[in-house]
Amino acid sequence: MSNQRNVALVTGAAHGIGAASLNAPASTISMRLFLGFLAGFFAHLVFQGALGGILYAADLVPALPWSLMPVAPLGVPKSLSLGFWAGLWGIAYAVLEPRLTALFGRLPGGLVFGLALPLAAHWFVSLPLKGLGVGGGFHLAAVPIEVAFHAIFGIGVAILLRSGLVLAQRRVRASPEALQS
Repeated sequence: MSNQRNVALVTGAAHGIGAASLNAPASTISMRLFLGFLAGFFAHLVFQGALGGILYAADLVPALPWSLMPVAPLGVPKSLSLGFWAGLWGIAYAVLEPRLTALFGRLPGGLVFGLALPLAAHWFVSLPLKGLGVGGGFHLAAVPIEVAFHAIFGIGVAILLRSGLVLAQRRVRASPEALQS
């Protein structure tokens, strides 16, 4: 194995990118990251939005999950702002997905991701930065709802990323360039 390949394997492993991803063309890696962003964005809007709508109808949450209220500092609608951040989490999932799927399976891997990283960041980074304390005080009524939102996000991003990868693979197989080779 060449020294350059050893460096690539070491740096790839340090960044959570598997050896198979390093052998893939750059377009495949960038497509995976792009699909990860889309999966996270739409998992927030569709999966978390549906759960929020159900919980709102059951009178368990005070407001509908979709909001066009502007969020400081840029005045972007709240749903789009949260969708953007969910898209960044989708990119993280796209990088970790091969390992999570190998360890837990496709949907359980998404569930573990949703309950581990985004929920922990929400409780221990986001809420304290907003002045709400660690876990927002871990109010008994709010904890199961937050866990459910992050669990459904993880499952949704797993489903949407897998669907996107399958569709992208079909597109590559059916492309004129692939047919000529």
